[in-house]
Amino acid sequence: MIIIKTEEQIQKMKKAGELLAQVHREIAKMIRPGITTMEIDRFVEEYLKERGAYPEQKGYQGYKYAICASINDEICHGYPREEAMKDGDIVTIDMVVNLDGWLADSAWSYGVGNISEEAQKLLDVTKKSLYLGIEQAVIGNRLGDIGHAIQSYVEPLGFSVVRNFVGHGIGKDMHEDPQVLHYGIPGRGLRLSEGMVITIEPMINVGSYHSKVDNNGWTARTIDGKLSAQYEHTIAITKDGPLVLTEQGE
Repeated sequence: MIIIKTEEQIQKMKKAGELLAQVHREIAKMIRPGITTMEIDRFVEEYLKERGAYPEQKGYQGYKYAICASINDEICHGYPREEAMKDGDIVTIDMVVNLDGWLADSAWSYGVGNISEEAQKLLDVTKKSLYLGIEQAVIGNRLGDIGHAIQSYVEPLGFSVVRNFVGHGIGKDMHEDPQVLHYGIPGRGLRLSEGMVITIEPMINVGSYHSKVDNNGWTARTIDGKLSAQYEHTIAITKDGPLVLTEQGE
């Protein structure tokens, strides 16, 4: 069931989203060779606590951390760790903020130190694909229009779109209907209507789109060991167009 949000509820989600964007801006200052993703995890939990918020995914189905931290060939749901990141790594930090019972969800990929041209192109293409998808998040369009905008941009550039993980509705619950695929056929799928709030979160790989999950039951990585990146925003469908609730002001 799709839960339509009122303007007042969307504004509450926007406050959570503004806090989440603020956290990502702080994380961007921290990213460097030698820092650990566990340090970032501890920082995020304390930062949110000081502002009356909570990392929603901590405790979700037994997940133990405030963030997901996925490095290099890890697609999503990577565990934070005490191992220091190295020059040339890329890392995706994903989190869900609960502020006064309303949620916002955003992932961002970062280059660590000096990264390769291939890695930089992957980051640039993935980020642009997110915004191309957002452009299609308007009343009357269909979910397939979002997926097609992403897929038709990414694939001709030689990258692939992950199939096994998708965007979703969000509100008071982290995962609501509908599912938002990042590939698809234009004009197909659920029609978007005012008051829907969804995440668009393309995961883009250098190589094959196929994935596998580690023995921890959470961390998904590319099947061929090649790089993966992800950018994600929470978006409200409004009469004035897509409203990005987690925009970082870039």
